[in-house]
Amino acid sequence: MSNQKFNVAVVGATGAVGEQIIGLLEKRDFPINKLKLLSSKRSAGSTINFRGQDITVEEATPESFEGIEIALFSAGGDVSKELAPHAVRHGAVCIDNTNAFRMDENTPLVVPEVNQEKISEHNGIIANPNCSTIQMVAALKPLYDRYGISKIIVSTYQAVSGAGSRAIDEMLRQSKAVLSGEEVNPDILPVGSLPVKHQIAFNAIPQIDKFQDNGYTLEEMKMVRETKKILSDDTLGVTATCVRIPVIYGHSESVYVELKENYDLEEVKALLAEAPGVTLVDDPANQQYPLATDAAGKPDVFVGRLRRDLGNEKGLNMWIVSDNLQKGAAWNAVQIAEIIASERLSNA
Repeated sequence: MSNQKFNVAVVGATGAVGEQIIGLLEKRDFPINKLKLLSSKRSAGSTINFRGQDITVEEATPESFEGIEIALFSAGGDVSKELAPHAVRHGAVCIDNTNAFRMDENTPLVVPEVNQEKISEHNGIIANPNCSTIQMVAALKPLYDRYGISKIIVSTYQAVSGAGSRAIDEMLRQSKAVLSGEEVNPDILPVGSLPVKHQIAFNAIPQIDKFQDNGYTLEEMKMVRETKKILSDDTLGVTATCVRIPVIYGHSESVYVELKENYDLEEVKALLAEAPGVTLVDDPANQQYPLATDAAGKPDVFVGRLRRDLGNEKGLNMWIVSDNLQKGAAWNAVQIAEIIASERLSNA
């Protein structure tokens, strides 16, 4: 095996997900020759410490990717659409954490535990799915392979960090105001085109992203479309309701899944316990089940509250929790980068 190291760029280096990516590259001892940190013009000039060295963040431009072999994007869809093609032109493989290329038919949409084989089909860009989709399909994959799935109904309880650091600040600020009896003036959530904003502290907002013509939000439609693409099954029935709640890190999901075959509940638990990247926490007698507070900062998808549906013998109810900035974003992207690096090192 070669001792080859790679020139890596992180686009959106000063954002919440970018910071997580940089931390994981260091923690995982990714084989890096040179690390280039890129951001908007506004954030350029700051420094980030990586392996004991302060690296100055540069403004991302089309020429920033000269000599770059792997580029991890997490700076918003418009930035990815503009700059990823330039990175590919310079010879980089792009792992994009935005919605820019997810449904492009020539771009693989990858969760390594589910469809790692799709990585090799890329044409320079590999898309990271939506955070809420990633954790759901990681948990459902072993059941899909064993029994088949005909229908999925999911309701999400999503952390404010999914809307960025400003949303975290707003929730904390509002919480203090409410507890102090002061007026709350929301200005961030829900993120969308309308000026109407709602209080997130001590509340639940049944809107994530903009409403579409069919009455669903874009976040809900992402889950529908991405799940079908990742599992390569257009016949799958998927419906979603996505809700923002006042939790900082960790998305939770209540999922009803209708299997195509009869199942044994203990076998389901065994399949999930053995599934890569999945941790089973299912001991209701001792009040043990997945919690966002336990999942925060960890790379796994946690599954529990497994129970047969009362109205359908083939129906299964479950509770799925994962850190939206880890497996839901940064860790999934770094996993893909590690697989690309490993394959290149093996072929060197």
